[in-house]
Amino acid sequence: MQQILKISIADFWLIFRDASLKTFLFLPLLIFFVILWALPALIKAFPIVADYKKYILIVSTIQLTQMFGFIYGMMLVDEKETGVAKVYGILPVNKIGFIIGRFFMPIIITILLTFLLLLVQPFYNLASFPCLIFSILSGLLVPVYAIGVSLLSKNRIEGLVWVKVMNLIIVLPIVAFFVPKNISYFFSVFPTYWLYLGLDQMIFNQYFMINWAAGFLYLLILLTLFSLQFTKKHYE
Repeated sequence: MQQILKISIADFWLIFRDASLKTFLFLPLLIFFVILWALPALIKAFPIVADYKKYILIVSTIQLTQMFGFIYGMMLVDEKETGVAKVYGILPVNKIGFIIGRFFMPIIITILLTFLLLLVQPFYNLASFPCLIFSILSGLLVPVYAIGVSLLSKNRIEGLVWVKVMNLIIVLPIVAFFVPKNISYFFSVFPTYWLYLGLDQMIFNQYFMINWAAGFLYLLILLTLFSLQFTKKHYE
């Protein structure tokens, strides 16, 4: 555990060497501002917006994962492009353990931020434990996002393109709430669909654990497959 923390902290400090990555650290502040101040003010000025507050909240919670997803995705792509990944490849450490170490800090921070946002949002009275479960699931999106971008990109230019694709994949399932039910099932191919659906059910005190269990299993499978591919390709 001590080694994992050392790796994670060392990786985290690398963010502050790149000004373009540091700017993304302000994303949570922007999201909290929107949910705590901007959206309530907008609802007060235009009451019709209240009909969409649930969807804005749902998307906002997942948007928090994109901060570290983008940052770490671009860091991994940069390592591949500059050849630094080959140096990591000869380190005498277990590659899967090394991956866990690198993503430990961003996952924990993402979980805490998501949990805090769900607790302090002014629209719904949500229980702490379900909020924590959802936050843990959303935290798993960070390594899936970052490793996925790295696997698909050869350089930073391609990385930026795949970041946009990944952002679309993460947000797109919100459309499922606005289409007929028989069509909404098509969005189940996206892992965030199950998280969105579960959070929607939690807001209305419905049973949500089946959808979150499906989302957890989906993310775990993706993370396992991505990690296996990553250890084969990234350090070569």
